[in-house]
Amino acid sequence: MEKLVVIGLGLIGGSLALDLKKRGNYKVYGVDQNPEHIKKALELGIIDEEISLSEVADAAVVIISVPVNIIANITKQVLDIVSDKTLVFDVGSVKNNICKAVENHKNRKNFVAAHPLAGTEFSGPQAAILNLFDHKVNIICEADKTDWKILDKAISLFKLLDMRIKMMQPVEHDRHIAYVSHLSHISSFMLGKTVLQIEKNEQAIFDMASTGFASTVRLAKSNADTWAPIFLENKENVIRSLDEYIKNLSEFKTLIENADDNGLRVIMKDTNYIKSILNGIKEND
Repeated sequence: MEKLVVIGLGLIGGSLALDLKKRGNYKVYGVDQNPEHIKKALELGIIDEEISLSEVADAAVVIISVPVNIIANITKQVLDIVSDKTLVFDVGSVKNNICKAVENHKNRKNFVAAHPLAGTEFSGPQAAILNLFDHKVNIICEADKTDWKILDKAISLFKLLDMRIKMMQPVEHDRHIAYVSHLSHISSFMLGKTVLQIEKNEQAIFDMASTGFASTVRLAKSNADTWAPIFLENKENVIRSLDEYIKNLSEFKTLIENADDNGLRVIMKDTNYIKSILNGIKEND
């Protein structure tokens, strides 16, 4: 069995461990600064053993699944000690800063900058689930900087997880992800915050919350320790997306203030086009 090390045993790291134990020929070792995460991951069978970061040198695969603001530092530490045959990849949702941090590392060829577009609003080892990555997209950035044998190994592993692979440059990735992922999380957090500020009757929120509200605010249950670093690491793109979002909210508010029925209908009908895009995605899946 090959030695696979997962650094960071939350939802993504834990789910990768579960699936790769089931689908591949791996013995899975875990690294996590939180002893409770290690304990829970062992109890749930997510990992086989705990090791320290210094023990990853002989690993076949090292997965780095920690908050995005510390991925670069952990990646450099791992690349310092691994063999020339070790596949090292991260799963962070912001790529440009990470790619810049390792661009001149002597073992840059061992690294794959990856972002599996999968997840839930839950966190910790207890949130890990099988089949999380089935039919999901996995973005790989700067594939040309990875040794072709290492890249081939990574692609085989991602296909084992039944993922579809897209190649993208990190600057392009961070710009797109700010709109389609990071902004949606901010919207959900702020919707939840607004409702909590305006409606002080918690029973009323519970009684009147429709499926629409529940689905829209779902992401507000996400872990702040995960998402605050993401927003800050992708600061420029997030601010640009927020500026546009705030402008649209302001325009919509003005239409309501002016009782502009036609204007409201035009905006909403035009926005219905998003349905065609999302239906196309489902069909491709």
